[in-house]
Amino acid sequence: MLLRNREVFERWAKLGLRYMFLGIEAIDEEGLKRHRKRVNLGDNERALEVARELGLVVAINIIADPDWDERRFAIVRQWALEVPEIVNMTINTPYPEDYRLFDVQHAVLPTRLPLGRFYEEFVRTQDVLNRKHLGWRAVYDIFGITMRLVARGQTNFVRMLWKFGSVYNVDRLLADHARPVTYALRRPQRTAPIVGRPSPAELYVHHPTSVATR
Repeated sequence: MLLRNREVFERWAKLGLRYMFLGIEAIDEEGLKRHRKRVNLGDNERALEVARELGLVVAINIIADPDWDERRFAIVRQWALEVPEIVNMTINTPYPEDYRLFDVQHAVLPTRLPLGRFYEEFVRTQDVLNRKHLGWRAVYDIFGITMRLVARGQTNFVRMLWKFGSVYNVDRLLADHARPVTYALRRPQRTAPIVGRPSPAELYVHHPTSVATR
């Protein structure tokens, strides 16, 4: 969208746009194909260049795949430290059946690494990104925003900056998997595979409840 509509973003930048979120999702072609992104790596790189030229602060999201091993986490950490943008990481999460873990911060698919090791690498990577974004330079950059929030008695943001370890830790993530299921969706029942082009109704994983049956 950014590449196809540069003039729109230029106009928005003149009107005050300063920050934007960009779902890069992967840093190689294989990852883009895995996540079914209809762009190539070159397009993503050009989009970042355009955002930089417009003076926009970009937050990038990268999807951690359950198939990652230690080497892949290390590559992503290194890449994230080399680019000037804010980098965030989420875990590849399909449509939920169990809502306990549906927050893109838990692995709900089988992982190549033992689950504990996967979370160790995930938390380690999140910690590196957190320190990159929330170091002293970042605190300086957001000082005005921080002081205005504190002046209004809104201290959650300030406390959040230094509470990473209490939120992201391996033991807590693993313990969440043992919590009881309080709300789960049933698996869709399909009697036969779809042949040919599916109808719009067949694209639903869980069909919406009609008004008449609510």
